[in-house]
Amino acid sequence: MTATERVVIPVSGMTCAACQGRVQRTLGKTAGVVEANVNLMTNSATVSFDPSQLTAQAIVDRIRDTGYGAELPVPGRSAAEEQEAQDKARSAEFVELRHKAVVAAGAGLVAMIVSMPLMAANAHLGMGETSDPFMRWAMHVLDPALRRVMPWVYAIPASVLSHALLLLTAIIMAWAGRHFYTRAWQAFTHRSADMNTLIAIGTGAAFTFSAVATLAPGFFVSRGVAPDVYYEAVIIIIALILVGNALEARAKGETSSALRKLIDLQPRTARLVRDEQEVEVPLDAVRSGDVLAVRPGERVPVDGTVVSGESAVDESMLTGESIPVPKRVGDRVIGGSVNRTGAFRLSATTLGADSVLSRIVTLMRDAQGSRAPIQRQADRISGIFVPIVLSIAVATFVVWFIASDTAPFVRAFAAAVAVLIIACPCAMGLAVPTAVMVATGRGAQLGVLIKGGEALERASRVTTVVFDKTGTVTEGRPVVTDVRHIGDAVSETGMLRLVASLEQSSEHPLGEAIAAAAVARGSTLARAEAFDSVTGKGVVGVVDGRAMAVGNAALMADYAIDVAPLRVAVDDWSANGRTPVYVAIDGALAGALAVADPIKATSARAVSALRGMGLEVVMLTGDTWLTGEAIAREAGIARVVADVRPEGKVEEIRRLQRSGGVVAMVGDGINDAPSLAQADVGIAIGTGTDIAIEASDITLMRGDPMSVVDALALARASLRIMRQNLFWAFVYNSIGIPVAAGALYPFLRILLSPILASAAMAMSSVSVVSNSLRLRSWRDPEGRTTHA
Repeated sequence: MTATERVVIPVSGMTCAACQGRVQRTLGKTAGVVEANVNLMTNSATVSFDPSQLTAQAIVDRIRDTGYGAELPVPGRSAAEEQEAQDKARSAEFVELRHKAVVAAGAGLVAMIVSMPLMAANAHLGMGETSDPFMRWAMHVLDPALRRVMPWVYAIPASVLSHALLLLTAIIMAWAGRHFYTRAWQAFTHRSADMNTLIAIGTGAAFTFSAVATLAPGFFVSRGVAPDVYYEAVIIIIALILVGNALEARAKGETSSALRKLIDLQPRTARLVRDEQEVEVPLDAVRSGDVLAVRPGERVPVDGTVVSGESAVDESMLTGESIPVPKRVGDRVIGGSVNRTGAFRLSATTLGADSVLSRIVTLMRDAQGSRAPIQRQADRISGIFVPIVLSIAVATFVVWFIASDTAPFVRAFAAAVAVLIIACPCAMGLAVPTAVMVATGRGAQLGVLIKGGEALERASRVTTVVFDKTGTVTEGRPVVTDVRHIGDAVSETGMLRLVASLEQSSEHPLGEAIAAAAVARGSTLARAEAFDSVTGKGVVGVVDGRAMAVGNAALMADYAIDVAPLRVAVDDWSANGRTPVYVAIDGALAGALAVADPIKATSARAVSALRGMGLEVVMLTGDTWLTGEAIAREAGIARVVADVRPEGKVEEIRRLQRSGGVVAMVGDGINDAPSLAQADVGIAIGTGTDIAIEASDITLMRGDPMSVVDALALARASLRIMRQNLFWAFVYNSIGIPVAAGALYPFLRILLSPILASAAMAMSSVSVVSNSLRLRSWRDPEGRTTHA
């Protein structure tokens, strides 16, 4: 099987769902492309492809063939640098749009003032009032005042005014609105249509009509039609659309504010310790193994391990944990966190792209560039939307031209232009990606890293939450509470030393607890001569030449060792929530240990909150049923599946899925990775192993079970916002297009001016983005104070 490669390509020129859909469809049909996600929000295409069939450059060329700009990503640029470059580009885009919008609005105001004498002149010629309802309103309200304030304007010949407006409109179209027409032309040359097509046809037709009326007014007058001009409408439409685009660009920039805050956490310099002297150096000069000094109030420059001193470190921006975490010699610290009280020195470990902060930024960028399945609804509609709107505009023109008894051509023309302008599908293209972007950013602030829109949407549909016991419901820091020794082969302390010597090679928390108990008794541990982890059962190996088997009853059964002599004691331990561990030495039962792992302080509250959300909560454990049941009872979990190996956990999740449940699995260990991958939503505790995190859809930076509640509640809120956005985007067009076409005119005598249509279109996009931005202030269901 050929390995695939992945590339994130910046794409420029996309302005609406139709643009996004065209690039998406083109890439989807390209041979060798395994998966493609085109994102209007990030202006990028994330493409997985078969390198034996095509290259990244070929993909770039394919995108360019659709009429949009594309470039290969800059080699060696980190995710943070990519984001900074994108922020700068977006900021520059906002400034340019704002500048053009202000100038166009000013020109539109001048055009509207100058149009008053022109309309008055037409009325004086007996041609009647303008058919545009907005300008008719302006004539009644503004014309009398304008005559008093600026009488000299009315003294200028109408032909001079109309030619001046022709020139002014042409300048505005060629400068401020130029990109609408060039992009529409590009789409046309690729036999496609998008938002720019609608704007270009609408304003272009109005300008052409006005230019003919200016240069050959007799053509209209001889046919009894007023030579109305729509220059002011063309300019104001362009101005309003630019205002909408500028507001949209600024709002889109706000959606990545969480990502920028994370990037800003990284200090620019570090205090490098050389010959006991502290030297401030650029961060790029720090190497792995360097010793760095951190003073109170400073940010930790890089990931590392404390080698001297102690302090309390605020990791809230990375984990959502609001209480500073004590750090002593040997503890791990994260680059970007804030040192609160004491001073300490650390040995640098991971740097650059491998650091925790950089990996979080990369994860968030990947997530924000992904697509939620609900986006497909918008894609399907936007793919046929523009051709349908063009057809409706033509039908509107024909109906008005036939049915209108006064000025049929002008009325038909104005209604068709209003349909084209109001029907831009911008809001549909922004409805889902803006919600995904803001939700993943808000999640990161809460210490919940969500790997994309698909994971977010699946999490919103979860019906059953399955917890692993150790490290998720419990602290994962067990202690040895009882030791029972039988036989004369070895003493109790000797047995504990042998077991601890073997277990010190294990990653399992139980092994760490046993090793700690032996050391506490003054034992010196030996190196295991052989070691093997039997997943779901325990460990086996050789220590001091003695064959060891340490684990549960299943492991003892594998070696045909009878555990009956310790059955009563073990059952008693299990009934009190302690985990029994059998010990066999040289093929004979030598004793057993009891290890207790207290549940986390917030486990019961998290379970209660999840049940309050209508979710079923299940606990899976490889421990005995008695132990599992005792822990579950304390945490408030009604259903326990105990004594299961990793494959048993996978099978149990499959069984829940077959019964119709959408299952989220919460785990932290290597043995949880298969069940995390099998679940509809894998949720890894960030304090667990990298394998578990890799297999998950959501990573919790804190070990707090309440983070599970945050993750699922945030996902539900995000889906609600996506649905609201899509609903309003569809409703806006469903109502706006008929109104623009004049559907209300026969009953209420209401017509929509093209100017008002452009304002409505601009506001629809802004309203969708603003609705998504509400997720920035989302709070957990219990209203706890969380990091913002």
